[in-house]
Amino acid sequence: VPAKLKVRDVYTTTYECRKCRANGKSVMKSPGIPEPVIPHSYASAESVAFVMKQKFVNGVPLYRQESEWKQMGLDLSRTTMANWIIYSSEHWLKPLTDRMHEILLESKHAHADETPVQVLNEPGKKATTKSYMWVYSSIKESAYPIRLFVYAPNRCGYNPQIFFNGFHGTVISDAYSGYNNIEGCVNAYCWAHARRKFRDSLPNDLENAENTLPIIAMNKIKKLFAIEKEIEALSPDKKVKIRQLKSKPLIDDFFSWCKSNQNATASAKLSRAFKYVLNHEEGLRQYLYDGYIPMTNSLDERVIRPFTTGRKNWLFSTSVSGAESSANAYSIIETAKANGLDPYKYLTTIFTYLPSQDLIKNPEIIDEFLPWSKFVQKNCK
Repeated sequence: VPAKLKVRDVYTTTYECRKCRANGKSVMKSPGIPEPVIPHSYASAESVAFVMKQKFVNGVPLYRQESEWKQMGLDLSRTTMANWIIYSSEHWLKPLTDRMHEILLESKHAHADETPVQVLNEPGKKATTKSYMWVYSSIKESAYPIRLFVYAPNRCGYNPQIFFNGFHGTVISDAYSGYNNIEGCVNAYCWAHARRKFRDSLPNDLENAENTLPIIAMNKIKKLFAIEKEIEALSPDKKVKIRQLKSKPLIDDFFSWCKSNQNATASAKLSRAFKYVLNHEEGLRQYLYDGYIPMTNSLDERVIRPFTTGRKNWLFSTSVSGAESSANAYSIIETAKANGLDPYKYLTTIFTYLPSQDLIKNPEIIDEFLPWSKFVQKNCK
């Protein structure tokens, strides 16, 4: 169904108490009207949600949306739409993402990953310098599926340290060194990345015996993945028992084999693959001892994918505030998806109801608008 543009006029009726006036008092009353999503703006909750959905779900840049709005009869500039996104994200989405952050810190497991983003007008930096979008997610078994995007001007390790301040659990990652110094955390590393290192070391010529080493390594890792597929539906406790019984001997053999063969190659890529797995042995073994820890960080990589796909279309953020608002929007949208919600309906619900709430006096109200709340689950599917 094609989108339609409508003008909604809101009128209120004011009532006077005649009896009060007869007694010398003037009492005028009128029902309250919904607060607008953006003060002194003609933007409705639906229109702001639509702009966000188009950009962050469908990957439609604002300059193309500008053309589409014009075709519908409204001269809506990309600058105005950018301001809508920034204001709405800061005032109505950020309180939700902040609360989700608090809830994620209370859990015992979290995924972490990061990807570059370009910000043109960033103080003290050239427009071509890389900034980063960090992505943190709850695990698959979590009662509260959470996906959080956090903008940062760099890839320094203090970024995840700040995010995970107060977290005491396991961080599942690709073994990037930036996650190594998070206080109170255990690092679990991704076997898919380990396998990829050996796959990338495959040469074109497989006749040389030395060149079979990457294939042997990949086959050993393949057996570990086969076990995980068999036990996917089991409880965490049962997973640990089977991992100890079946996977641990295979992993012991794998690392013993890696140590024996790490110097048996002249291939720089294969040497790096051996070095990678041996340097990260402890983190790669972590999933053996905790049934909640997955074997890979694939969940977070899937969460990042809509962002990287959208980035190919909109290319960059103009400002830091734009990058931060994008982070909040992607957080809400991807968390909505993880909770089985329609992102557009969820955004519309947020922008319809939150502006009328006093979040300073009643901060607990924010929980009623989290994606797993009964109200949201009922109205945003």
